[in-house]
Formats: sequence, structure tokens, C-alpha cells
Amino acid sequence: MIRNFFRHVLESFKSLKRNGWMTVASTSAVTITLILVGVFLAVIQNTTKLTTDIANSVTVTVFVDVGYDDNSKHVKDSEGKEVENGNYHKLYKELKKLNNVEDVTFSSKEMQLKKIVDVMGPSFKLFSGDANPLYDVYEVSASKPKLVKSVAKAAGKLDHVYRADYGGTNSDKVLKISNGVKTWGSFATILLLAVAMLLISNTIRITILSRQREIAIMRLVGAKNGYIRWPFFFEGAWIGVIGAIIPSVLVIWLYRIVYAGINPQMVQSHLSLIPPNQFIFQVVVLMFSVGVVIGSLGSVLSMRKSLKV
Repeated sequence: MIRNFFRHVLESFKSLKRNGWMTVASTSAVTITLILVGVFLAVIQNTTKLTTDIANSVTVTVFVDVGYDDNSKHVKDSEGKEVENGNYHKLYKELKKLNNVEDVTFSSKEMQLKKIVDVMGPSFKLFSGDANPLYDVYEVSASKPKLVKSVAKAAGKLDHVYRADYGGTNSDKVLKISNGVKTWGSFATILLLAVAMLLISNTIRITILSRQREIAIMRLVGAKNGYIRWPFFFEGAWIGVIGAIIPSVLVIWLYRIVYAGINPQMVQSHLSLIPPNQFIFQVVVLMFSVGVVIGSLGSVLSMRKSLKV
């Protein structure tokens, strides 16, 4: 059995060399197809990552009633003396007890104003101190992005909560886009691989048709279908491996350029593409795996008609 295995591998190498132009044609089909697959998957994976990052960043903003101090252990009484705050973290604890809440973070109205000044400019500093019209807020993270709406609704019913907001329609659109990209991206990837299989299968079929006489002779001398099929199977696998080399190098090179040009601007918005080192490992494994699978299966599928009695 082992001897036959090495014989089939050796025969597949000889067939690649013997059928030079058809090998080049099949390899070219694999190369072009895998370049499309690689570019498409890079776009889909990064789009999915970005929409997921945006969806995961959606939090519920809980506005605390004006005059209600929930975050200070001590407050000043009517005489200006510091006393223990009886309301300390009451609202915080109620928010933490809500279903599907993962984390609760406090942000004072002074911190909120600082964010606005950083984004809009120093002219907004005039609202400092007693002129600050903003609210103290709690930023509540849900355990899953799709649960932010129910968490906002529950938080809005608590005492001393002025309003609970999760972004409303805009956040719903982000979550909808995220789910849509995952669903349609997976569907499109499967469709593209199916087209690749069909394209390569047809190309290899032309190679096999040009070798009908060789197959017929093998059958006349008593060779079984399995014995005939194995060299073609390995030949298709080698075509897939050879065809995956150029797409892997090209996609990795292009991805490094795109990452270096785009990612620095995205980081400022707390977003990021998939790191090149991580993506390179994924794309190399994927390219060669897909190449071998569609090459070998395409070869086997193309031979079914030729091996029928």
C-alpha cells in the first residue's frame, strides 16, 4: 500500500511535467480564483471585525437625576460640613443587578464636559463649574450587543434615572449591519468557493479529456478505477499547491500596504483591522487548504465520467 502511494505521487509529478500547457492552464485558473478568494475574504473578515467592534462598543448611557449624588462617599450638608453620603452607590448596585449587565462605569458631568471640549474645542470651557448643564452618567455594558435595548429599558425604570439611552435608531442600524455582514459574508464566501470549484473542475476536465487514450489503455490492461484515479487526485492537489503560492504572496503584500496606510487613522477611533501577523497565518493556511481541496476534488469530479463503464 505504501509502495503504491509513492508510485501514485511520483506518477502525478510525471503527469504535471508531461502535460505542461494543460498544467499551466489549470494552475492559472487556481491562481486567479484564489486571488479573488483571498481579496474577498480579507474584505469580509475585516468588515466583520469592524462591525463587531462597533457593535460591541455600543453601551447604555444612564443619565443620573440632577442633584442626586451616587458616586461620592461623602457630601456636604446644609452647613457645609462633610458627612457620609447615604445614597452612595445605591443606583450603581441596582444597575449591576440588572439582567445581562456586564460592567458599569461612572462618568461625572465634568468628565463629560472634558470629552466635549477635546472634540469640539476650548470654546466649550465656558460651561465649566456651575454653568455645566450636563448630567452625571453611568455607562453600562451589556453581556451581548443585541441585549443593549432591553438593558436600556430596564435601567430607565430605576429611581433617580433621568434617561437611559443606547443610541436608538443608529445603534439598531449598526447591530443590523453587523448581523447582515456576518450572514451575507459567509454566504458569499461559500458561493465564491463553489464557483472556484466549478471553474477548476472544468479546467481539469479539459486536461483529462486530452488524456482519454491514456486512461483507456490503463483500463484495458486491467487497472482498477481507484488505481487510475489516485494519480489524478494527487495531480489536482499539486496544481492547488502551486496555484496558491502567487495568491498568498500577493494578498499578503497588498494587505501589509493597506494596513500600514489605513490602520493608523482607524486607531484614533478605537478601531483596528486584523493585525498582519495574524492575518498572514490565516491566509496562508486558508489559501493552501482551499487550493489542495478544490484542486483534488475538482480532479476527482472531472474523472467520474471517464471511469464509467
